[in-house]
Amino acid sequence: MSKRLRSNYELLETVKLAFPIIAGQMGQMLMAVVDTLMVGRLGVVPLAGAALANSLTVIAIVFGAGLLSSTGVLVSQAHGAGISAVKPVILRSSIWFSSLAGLCSALALTALQENLTIFGQPAGVIAQAKPFLLVISWSMLPALVFLSSKMFCEALSRPLVPMIMMYAGLVLNVFLNWMLIYGNLGAPRFGLVGAAYATLVGRTVTMTGTLWYCFYLCGRARKLTGGNHLLGRSLWDSATLKTLLRLGLPAGMQNLLGVSAFTFATLMMGWLGATALAAHQIVITCAATSFMFPLGVSQAVSVRVGQSVGAGCLPLVRTIAFGGFGLSAAAMSVSAMSFGIFGHELAAAFSGDSQVVQLTSLLFMVAAGFQVADGIQITAAGALRGLADVRIPMLLAAAAYWVVGIPLACFLTLTLNIGPIGIWIGLAAGLFLAALLLSTRFYLLSGGTQLSRSSLGHLSQP
Repeated sequence: MSKRLRSNYELLETVKLAFPIIAGQMGQMLMAVVDTLMVGRLGVVPLAGAALANSLTVIAIVFGAGLLSSTGVLVSQAHGAGISAVKPVILRSSIWFSSLAGLCSALALTALQENLTIFGQPAGVIAQAKPFLLVISWSMLPALVFLSSKMFCEALSRPLVPMIMMYAGLVLNVFLNWMLIYGNLGAPRFGLVGAAYATLVGRTVTMTGTLWYCFYLCGRARKLTGGNHLLGRSLWDSATLKTLLRLGLPAGMQNLLGVSAFTFATLMMGWLGATALAAHQIVITCAATSFMFPLGVSQAVSVRVGQSVGAGCLPLVRTIAFGGFGLSAAAMSVSAMSFGIFGHELAAAFSGDSQVVQLTSLLFMVAAGFQVADGIQITAAGALRGLADVRIPMLLAAAAYWVVGIPLACFLTLTLNIGPIGIWIGLAAGLFLAALLLSTRFYLLSGGTQLSRSSLGHLSQP
């Protein structure tokens, strides 16, 4: 097969894997969009309260996604190497791992809701955010277990069922929002807290269905567990758990560095008032929705790079990754044009407040400028994770977001007093630098001949 035909074939394979992953990710973001639209009808202050609480829960989810990405790395490399015996071991260990991560996140967020005043937000916003955060914090457990099981399926190139389960959860979430936020069908009118209850139930449903499918992929649950209960001591595999943690912790920290930069930006918006915070919430929701395409491509690239490394097909690594870079850049170019042209219309769809709409339109212009860079940086990060390269990318992310991006945002906003626009310019600078550093790291690393499958060597086999 010629080099051109090989590139086209690998690109098609990446698209086939990425499409259901993207569709599932879009379902996850649509849940946030629906919540924002439905909560926005309650007023600016409830919307700002949801923004504050969601910015904290997003930290836990994004950190957890990085932490649990080690499941996908190990399963994809094992799948590529044809080592089927370790797959049930990884699945069982990932359930323990993700459950513990979810429980810790829930407890931390529950404790934090009593101390929201430390973030310096308006009293009305904090009053709205506290009960919402108290309920939604406990959705972290099913959310992280779902993410782990979803990554397990995707690493086996079986992303369809997790996508279906995500949309089932979305439909349920919309119905429960309508019922619990506004008090329809005789339900109590919970207001903002109703959205939190709806999210908790929706995430539990998606987790349950996806876990069942994971067990199905590995065989019947009884055969998978050897006749033991899932919580039995014999299912605790310390070697696999250590490998999951060794690969996952730096990836989680890399994710945390990025999302915490945006969370800090949210807090800065709160210092500037409820209008700035509401506008920021609208733009970040739309930007995060468009981000689902390169995120799905990134996950597909990570899986396919990991499978190639496991199979020893090292020359394909660059071909797969560069095709992914092109896909992400093309998609985010469309997103950039949409934000630039239709920013005002998008703003008006979310809010009827003229000041919020005006500021949101300006922020959309800045967001349009960094869309392509955002797509490149996340795809490069996925390609590096497929190579099980996680420590150096973590340090590069720290430099991009916290040495350049956030200090620049603070200087522009707090020293030069240019307002909310300065915060987003700083974020854009961090994303451009991350794209440059991570893509350069991948180019240099993938050009070597010593890529290793050592991640699999630490796994226990039944």
